[in-house]
Amino acid sequence: MAEFIQPATVLSVNDLTHHTRQLVLLPTVQKIAFQPGQWVSLKLPVGATPPLNRAYSMAAPSTASGELTLIFDRVPGGGGSNYLYTLKPGDTTQLSGPYGNFTLPAPLDRELILIARYTGLVPVRCMLKHLYAQRQTAAILLMAVAPAEDELLFHQELLMLAVTHPGFRYLPLVAAGGEQQGVDLTLSMLRPLIDHAPKVIPMVCGTRGFVRPVRAYFVEAGYDRKEVKIETYD
Repeated sequence: MAEFIQPATVLSVNDLTHHTRQLVLLPTVQKIAFQPGQWVSLKLPVGATPPLNRAYSMAAPSTASGELTLIFDRVPGGGGSNYLYTLKPGDTTQLSGPYGNFTLPAPLDRELILIARYTGLVPVRCMLKHLYAQRQTAAILLMAVAPAEDELLFHQELLMLAVTHPGFRYLPLVAAGGEQQGVDLTLSMLRPLIDHAPKVIPMVCGTRGFVRPVRAYFVEAGYDRKEVKIETYD
């Protein structure tokens, strides 16, 4: 079956941090029905052999009017992200989707632990907004790792979520030393929470160098690989 590609109009552009930007797009042919955690593929007119395909997860649940909220970081020398930084309201881009299996399991019969590095928090934030719109009461722990304190995405929003929902715990972590420091810091916080505790539902999102050792820790702790849902974006 051929991939369905359609144009989408840029409705708004907003910088969230010094290095991350939010785009709100509106598909112009048909709405995209997606589950929290899924992504769309943007077809960008750049690169040696355009289009350049780039995957971006939705940062907010679906709306009645069909807007898609995407968030990305600007990669030095990255053709895709640098092109997206040129878009302004009224411009159009091409996209297809949704895709991906990084979606919430059902039922949530154990504590859900969400672990995300930097923009890996984007699909996780979509899940949280969906869950709490559905009045979710299950225990949820979010571990969010950022490269700098001012790059903690959605920080105030997540702090407020922790205040207003007793079952939600938010653990922000800053690893300025890079990916490996992020892994080490995450595991040092995770071990006392997991060791000798009842099994949880783990979901991990980030770069491969972050996700793979975190998943390996869960496997070493007795989890089957399929029990650890992962998403990587590099």
